[in-house]
Amino acid sequence: MDLRQYIRDVKDFPKDGIVFFDITPLLSNPTAFRYAVDALAERFADCKADKIVAAEARGFLFGAPLAYKMNIGFIPVRKPGKLPYKTTSVSYDLEYGTDSLCMHVDAVQPGDNILIIDDLLATGGTTNGMIQLVKGNGGSIAGIGYLIELGFLDGPSKLDGIPHQYLLKL
Repeated sequence: MDLRQYIRDVKDFPKDGIVFFDITPLLSNPTAFRYAVDALAERFADCKADKIVAAEARGFLFGAPLAYKMNIGFIPVRKPGKLPYKTTSVSYDLEYGTDSLCMHVDAVQPGDNILIIDDLLATGGTTNGMIQLVKGNGGSIAGIGYLIELGFLDGPSKLDGIPHQYLLKL
């Protein structure tokens, strides 16, 4: 399936000079959305992950249904102040600024194999933050997957040498 037809380009969002790749047309099409989740599940079927880690908000849109399909746990990674229990946090660089991510301190246990899922790989900052959170709690990375990789940015260089997979490269 050609997923590109379900991705809308929005120029100058969230600020001038940025092209935002809007996945809401894909999400609103049940065939395309199901295809994307199923394709990710197929790619990572043998990765032996115990849990999926995904960052809010758009990472949740693929991470949670993928965890359900793979019959493994789901760990939400959120912005500061959004999780109700004790958290560990990391700050990271974005394509257009900086941000922080938090995860419950007991979400990843030593020895857990974690699959990191997000909607898009741009500069790699968000994924690198999730890698730091997982490894900082004693987990290992079983794989990294995306719906989209932006090939014109150097996101893979921030993935700590960990191989990744994607469904669509722009």
